[in-house]
Amino acid sequence: MLKESHGQNGGAASSNTSPDQAGREIRDLRKARRITIKALSERTGLSVGYLSEIERGLAFPNIKALHDIATALGVTISWFFHKDGAKEPEEHALLVRAANRRRVSFSSGITDELLSPHLRGQLELLLSRFPPGSASGAEPYSHQGEEAGIVLSGMLELWVGDKHLVLQEGDSFGFDSTKPHRYRNPGEREAVVIWAITPPSY
Repeated sequence: MLKESHGQNGGAASSNTSPDQAGREIRDLRKARRITIKALSERTGLSVGYLSEIERGLAFPNIKALHDIATALGVTISWFFHKDGAKEPEEHALLVRAANRRRVSFSSGITDELLSPHLRGQLELLLSRFPPGSASGAEPYSHQGEEAGIVLSGMLELWVGDKHLVLQEGDSFGFDSTKPHRYRNPGEREAVVIWAITPPSY
């Protein structure tokens, strides 16, 4: 039975997305971020039990709770909702219509669009846009898995371990994500990159 949580900031959020779908999106993103449900509880102030009910589709969060969950996971509320253009529920597991891509914008100006239908599989596919001069940060980072991609337009500067590479349009790359890495757009125009990551770490 679906529970609706109502708080001082309004009633339950609503959209074409069912509680089951929203719960799966939250769980998939949390796992891709490698955040435990206990850690998410600490970040949001929501109980572990309540978050578990949300992820299992037994409860649907109100706007404030959904906002807190989204903020803790580094996305906006719209991440958890499928747009009206996605008419067929069975499509969600198989494809992403161009108009229905979920998007995350970072303070650096970099924007990622999720091309994968979900984050439950072994592969995550992104379309990344890098404004001139934008970068992942001054310090390299690492994580489990592998990454690969191709530069569709512009330039991408890539550091992997002790290697420094400059990629031009049409160049592709691949590396072990456990090696410290970082990247930036050194050019004067936007760089567009198709980026594959396994397992999903979005």
